Amino acid sequence: MSIGVIGAGKWGSALAFALSEKSEVKITSRRPRKLDNFVSLEEILECEYLIITVPVQQVDSWLKENFVFKGQKVLVASKGIEATSGRFLNEIYAAYIPQENIAFLSGPSFATEVMNSLPTALVINAKNSSLAEEFAAFFPSFIKTYVSDDVMGAEVSGAYKNVIAIAAGICSGLKLGNNAAAALISRGLVEMERFGTAYGAQKETFLGLSGAGDLFLTASSTMSRNFRVGLGLAKGLTQEEILEELGEVAEGIGTAYALHDIATKENIYLPIASEVYAMLEGKSPQDSLRDLLGN
Repeated sequence: MSIGVIGAGKWGSALAFALSEKSEVKITSRRPRKLDNFVSLEEILECEYLIITVPVQQVDSWLKENFVFKGQKVLVASKGIEATSGRFLNEIYAAYIPQENIAFLSGPSFATEVMNSLPTALVINAKNSSLAEEFAAFFPSFIKTYVSDDVMGAEVSGAYKNVIAIAAGICSGLKLGNNAAAALISRGLVEMERFGTAYGAQKETFLGLSGAGDLFLTASSTMSRNFRVGLGLAKGLTQEEILEELGEVAEGIGTAYALHDIATKENIYLPIASEVYAMLEGKSPQDSLRDLLGN
């Protein structure tokens, strides 16, 4: 058995480290890295099992330019919604990989803690239950894995929680207090569920690791890039200034734009996500707070 990780950023490197407890793992990325078992993309694509961490806003072009399907079994380990089209990751990958060969990873998981072998719990989501079980068995002793067939619930949760995390960062940056933070996160969970069930997701997913678990983690810590985006917005920084300061991708930004477009077209009530979009477009956090409290 061979496992290949595509993407050598923090999350890809953390997954390669974790999976190496039980298996031989190779890793690759666009730019060469001085990492153990770093190989070419061509060699990675020969692996039977692939873990792909390419960010959602880049994944379609990456697949078009680089991916060759050879029967590989794929675990998608990125989260988000494509801003330009509103497509979920499972919709993007469907053009390249059969449904029986693909699974999606979800759950609360900071890369730094995984690299330190700290206890973590994750969910492998796939329509093919045997594939989900195969991937679940690869994870190390410090990661508890569960399996689910609710791919859409995992997708919505993984994308939406990043937008709520931006809002939580704004809340923290404005020093609005613990009451406000608790209200924001709990109402964010309700909003996430409302959106997800409109797409056929299972309600119980939003109360589990993929939903509430990942939301509580991402919306309560400066270890979250999206939370730090919110802190930047609270300071009055522009998107460009925030991203330059981060030096990393923050998936919640693109997802906020996608959610705004979807909510407008489908007439879905998403007050928190709508205000995050407005703030990314330049609306003042104080005005957004006033409007949220008034609606």
